[in-house]
Amino acid sequence: MKCYQRLGLLLLFLTLVHSEVKAQVLPDQRVLDIEELADYLKPETRGQLQANGEITTESLAAYFRERFSERFFYDYKGFDGRLETYNSLYGNEAAHKARAMDHFNKYPAATQWVLPFDYLNGEPVNAYALRHLARQHKMVDLALLYFNEGRDPKYIKYFVNQMKSMNTALELGDYEKIEDGNGIYETFRSGYRISNWLWIHNMFLSEPAYTDADQLQTVATLLQHGQHLYERNEGFVPGNHQTKGMSGLAVLSILFRDFEGTDKWYDRAMLRLSEHLDKEINPDGFQFERSVHYHMSDINNYFYVYQLAQINKITVAETWEQKLKSLFSTLVKIAYPDKSAPVLQDDTEIPWAEKNDISGAMTLGYVLFNDPEFGYFATDKVDEGMYWFLSNRQVEQLRDIGKKRPSYGSLALEDTHYYIMRQGWEPNDKMMVVSAGLDADKPDHQHGDMLGIQAIANGQVVLPNYQVRYSLDDFELFKNSMVKNVALIDDELQGKQWTSNKGGSGFGKFKELPHPKVIAWESNDRFDLFVGSHDGFETKDVAYTRQVLYCKDGFWIVKDNFQSNGTHDYKQVWQGHYTTELAPKILRASFPDAACCDILQLNEVDTAKTSGSRGKNWTVVSKAKEGDFNFLTIIFPYKGYSNRIDETKQQVLLNDWVVNDGTWQLEGSRANVIHKGDEAFLFGIRQVKLEQLTIQASQETDLYISLQGNKLEAWLLGDSKTTLTFKKGKKRNKNMTTVELVPGEHSFVDLD
Repeated sequence: MKCYQRLGLLLLFLTLVHSEVKAQVLPDQRVLDIEELADYLKPETRGQLQANGEITTESLAAYFRERFSERFFYDYKGFDGRLETYNSLYGNEAAHKARAMDHFNKYPAATQWVLPFDYLNGEPVNAYALRHLARQHKMVDLALLYFNEGRDPKYIKYFVNQMKSMNTALELGDYEKIEDGNGIYETFRSGYRISNWLWIHNMFLSEPAYTDADQLQTVATLLQHGQHLYERNEGFVPGNHQTKGMSGLAVLSILFRDFEGTDKWYDRAMLRLSEHLDKEINPDGFQFERSVHYHMSDINNYFYVYQLAQINKITVAETWEQKLKSLFSTLVKIAYPDKSAPVLQDDTEIPWAEKNDISGAMTLGYVLFNDPEFGYFATDKVDEGMYWFLSNRQVEQLRDIGKKRPSYGSLALEDTHYYIMRQGWEPNDKMMVVSAGLDADKPDHQHGDMLGIQAIANGQVVLPNYQVRYSLDDFELFKNSMVKNVALIDDELQGKQWTSNKGGSGFGKFKELPHPKVIAWESNDRFDLFVGSHDGFETKDVAYTRQVLYCKDGFWIVKDNFQSNGTHDYKQVWQGHYTTELAPKILRASFPDAACCDILQLNEVDTAKTSGSRGKNWTVVSKAKEGDFNFLTIIFPYKGYSNRIDETKQQVLLNDWVVNDGTWQLEGSRANVIHKGDEAFLFGIRQVKLEQLTIQASQETDLYISLQGNKLEAWLLGDSKTTLTFKKGKKRNKNMTTVELVPGEHSFVDLD
């Protein structure tokens, strides 16, 4: 063989080897030139394209347009009709424009990606703003503005050029790094950006101004993002940040499965996501960070992958479907009777709101699972962003929603430790939630609300909690105990050692929070009972427990117990616009429709002082300089002035229940009775007598007693094990029965 022939074969061999090596590993630290993309295609895809001639920019862009038509959440070829329906359903063109112009007028297309730098108006960009720039969420508003206002090509060019500026910053290393706290390529921000850019890319695919080269530039950029996520997520990292990133990686692996290495992306993404489902969706169905906001965010993360896998006929594990469905079922379990949900931990959608709107999430659950119990909360539209990730069939499904009222009553989420006391599902029904959990691995989003409560009655949140916003300067205040319905001592708050995040974007957390212990949970047709403790005051030598009891005739009883060898100032904090003209014995709130709520103290307290912030109010009820003490508090919601606790009368009536009228003879340092007929709630009793019946306790405790002839039922409501002795008649040992009960336990006693 001639020398030049051997040389030619050698060069051909080296070229093939070089091509094969390149095709195995996509770069993660640079974005491919669009001319390089074909080299990284799988052999079967490259062969398919080459069968029609040389692979050109035009043929490659056309190929991926067709693949997106088949693989994406909806077919971009019908975009104009989708947009018309969207505008009709949501009517938010003005809001999109405002957000779009806010972004457009703040940042040049070729913006910087590392601090410090300034907005176009000369003001400095802060860390919080940079993180949102990195998410590119307002770029979606700009894309919609393009369609809603005459298709001006400058908006497409702005999108493409801002993406290119990030790619240039990557190549030069001139961008915020992960270790500095505001990393542009941090897993959560990359995942968020991937979702937004895919959304925009699909919208633009039919537009002449979005050229073949522009389209492939986006593809190349997304491939770099995918490889970057793949290489930096070899192991499990707890929290929603990795979940968001792996959701983005899984979606990329499905949409761009024509490229070498994307099968590995899919395997890694699904492995990580499965780990998060297993470790971070508690067996009771709640997301481990205990926040409704993050719970719904995880729904979206898993939805993208599950939905796209179904569209592309890719089978996912059955546990995926079960876990995903449980996320929706759990929202039903915690929902208020008016179909909203309480505010729990770092809920951030609408700062200072006292409820969470779950209708969009539940609508998404309905289109996925066609469950009429989810449909009960659904509307004719999902959250506006999720609309663009529904199929056309699912959009049509929302024209006729099947609805079934939930059947859940009072219940416990025993892993996340939320306890729901529910009257029913009529709009004016009562519901309370007790918070008694702390995630051991990542309590970053936990507030200082250990054993805190929230309640709704007659359509009004009578004991609220408030949504927050990380960037506000009083975020720490709204995350801590002064804006929760909790008990405190002295000047102590539950959350201690506040620390902001590394990047300085406003988010912060407490290094120290109380550790809870659930002592008892009981639910029956007469009452619900929660008993718990936490160690938040132990450094001050104070032991603390809280009992929360729902009498199903329409009111709650809260008992806070403090034990100490020293003296302290003990406090209850109550949220809401309660007035103090009857304080400290009674606090009263009234709402525009004459729904009201009274907070009544049965044990003597000293003061009640009201303060507030951001238009929210709270009242602190205090007892000063005490050793052992307990607050015994009635939460009494009602409708109409005449149904209040009548402050002009000596006798306190709670609907049909009578407070301390002398019928029951009580012994105890702070003994109280609330009774109706032959049933009673007894608090702080050491001995109680009713006619021929005597009940003695081995220590001061709390009981529920029901008498039916000679049959007595006794429930221990107190916080520790107690021995009870029941005697009927006057003879010393006649008809005497002794039982030992633990909190939440009951016994039947025959008094014959």
